[in-house]
Amino acid sequence: MTAVLGLIIGVIVGIFVKPDIPIVLQPYLPIMVVAALDALLGAARAYFERSFSDKVFVISFISNVLTSALLVLLGNQLGVGSQLQTAVIVVLGIRIFSNVSAIRRFIFKG
Repeated sequence: MTAVLGLIIGVIVGIFVKPDIPIVLQPYLPIMVVAALDALLGAARAYFERSFSDKVFVISFISNVLTSALLVLLGNQLGVGSQLQTAVIVVLGIRIFSNVSAIRRFIFKG
C-alpha cells in the first residue's frame, strides 16, 4: 500500500507544481500514463484477489511504462507511430477495463 500512497501523493504534487515536460518526452507521456494506470489497476485487482506482491507491482509498473514507451518510439522510428500508439492504447485499454470489471465484481459480490 506504500506504493499506492506514494503514487497518490505524486499525482497531487504534480497537479499543484505543474512540472514542465520536455518536448522530447511529450509524445510518450500519454502512453506511459495509460501503462501506469494499467499496472495500478492490476495491483488493485491482485489485492482484492489476495495475490498482491509489492515486488511484482514495481516490476510490472516499470516494465509496462518502459515497454509502451519503447513501442511508441519504435513506431515513430518506423514511420507508423500513430498506428502503433493506437494499438498500444487499445491493448492497455482492454486490460484496464477487464481489471476494473474484476474489481467491480469483487466489490459487489461482497
